[in-house]
Amino acid sequence: MLSKEENEMLCRTAPGTPMGELFRRFWLPVALSRELPKPDCAPVRLRILYEDLIAFRDTNGKVGLLARYCPHRGASLFFGRNEGGGLRCVYHGWKFDVTGACVDMPNEPAECSFKHKIHQIAYPTCEAGGVIWAYMGPQASMPEMPRLEWTLVPQSHVYAHKRFQHCNYLQNLEGEVDSSHVSFLHREFRPEKFNAAIAGQTLLASAKDSAPKFLVEDTEYGLAIGARRNWDGEQYYWRLTQFLMPSFTLIPSEAGSPINFTAAVPLDDTTMVGFTVTWLPDRALNEDDIRTIETWTGAYAEVDPNTFEPVANRQNDYLLNREKQRNENFTGMRGIREEDIAIQEDQYGPIADRTKEHLGSSDAGVIALRRRLLKSVRDLQAGREPPELHCGATDRVHPTASLAHREISFEEVTRSAIPAV
Repeated sequence: MLSKEENEMLCRTAPGTPMGELFRRFWLPVALSRELPKPDCAPVRLRILYEDLIAFRDTNGKVGLLARYCPHRGASLFFGRNEGGGLRCVYHGWKFDVTGACVDMPNEPAECSFKHKIHQIAYPTCEAGGVIWAYMGPQASMPEMPRLEWTLVPQSHVYAHKRFQHCNYLQNLEGEVDSSHVSFLHREFRPEKFNAAIAGQTLLASAKDSAPKFLVEDTEYGLAIGARRNWDGEQYYWRLTQFLMPSFTLIPSEAGSPINFTAAVPLDDTTMVGFTVTWLPDRALNEDDIRTIETWTGAYAEVDPNTFEPVANRQNDYLLNREKQRNENFTGMRGIREEDIAIQEDQYGPIADRTKEHLGSSDAGVIALRRRLLKSVRDLQAGREPPELHCGATDRVHPTASLAHREISFEEVTRSAIPAV
């Protein structure tokens, strides 16, 4: 378990908090590119790390990310006119470009130089993999964009999705690195149904060992977390989850199957936005791949297309069906992501009190994650910037789910998850 002080340090992400400052050192996914479908389209409200923001795509197609409220008298720029290379406040006409510069102030005399003294808070953005990314930290520390494989392959190879989740980001992140819960929370009584729900999990559906042994390796990008299950007299079944700082994971899947990336980004301490991305390195996703994703029984939750709030939610008990729980699966819920959300949104409440936990050997991945985050926070407090910012290996990192002879070591399993150039 964590001390109260440690739990607070990891969970609090407002400006000026230790974890908030750590998040601000990384490029973070903040929206889907399709939310801003064309130049001069309607702006979008965002909230990231306790900051209320407006995203807009200007006339040239560049995405701007500005503080939401006009610095004149606080009108919301959500109502602004997106025109002529900037976002114009409808209250008095002040106009800002994607850098936050005030480029027009029509309610002041033409000869007035006041506009040159005004600058709206603005954050750098870039687009990759169908996702809009933002950097909200010190300009002097801004790293290059992470070279994740799914941001480098053709867009036809990628499916990107987002949802809102009403809990602290860490509850979701810990669930992603906890490979023991899949034998229970996501158990289907008919394995063939599990296979249809999420590609690349044939072995998991047939695994009998529900008490995996965990092995963890520190890496330059985060952690490699192995869950080793007994399979037969000669083989182990390995599930290797990759954790990438500060809150990204790659979910285990079998060779040749689509790969899933997840990100947990805090909006504030009790709400997060979750991004899930599926990709294939060497071919486009086909109709069957998309159809599997959009059954909403696997790694994706069905959401309202306008609000991105999950259809299965706390208000409707996550569509829990007790008859289904008796006869079809362990939870009576529809899908893997929806099961995760149901548990994560109420772990001692929206912010888990980790001082009350009783951890076992199956929590080794969760413990390693917490230690890595605490070390990173304390290093930053001591003036040491996160080394992961300049790591170049993430473009080739894969997770894995495979059988291996019992003589093959964990180190060999982790090396095999990084494809040769």
